[in-house]
Amino acid sequence: MTTKTLTRADLAEALVLKVGLPRNESQEMVELILKEISDTLSGGEQVKLSSFGSFGIRAKQQRIGRNPKTGEEVPITPRRVLVFRPSNIMKDRINTELGEQSRSNKTDGKPDGKPEGKRGT
Repeated sequence: MTTKTLTRADLAEALVLKVGLPRNESQEMVELILKEISDTLSGGEQVKLSSFGSFGIRAKQQRIGRNPKTGEEVPITPRRVLVFRPSNIMKDRINTELGEQSRSNKTDGKPDGKPEGKRGT
């Protein structure tokens, strides 16, 4: 599994390469899309992207937590948190790709994935 992070610049570059937009327009388009998503979520509405997933805001009530150093009970203030729920298509895609990676990472291609060597005595 790769650890590369997709950035705004990567999204803009993809628009340049795949759609053929000029670089400055692709950067503006990425910013516009992200601003629209952000504004919609800030307004308390949900964002649904077909075949990808949905973003929403969930209200969390005040609760009691603990200071990990002292063990003292500390009130955690109520707040709103961003949640993402992937679509079934996205879940399937991630799990399919994960399965393909684990198959390609086997040590010798044997079905059980065990390397050849001495047998137990």
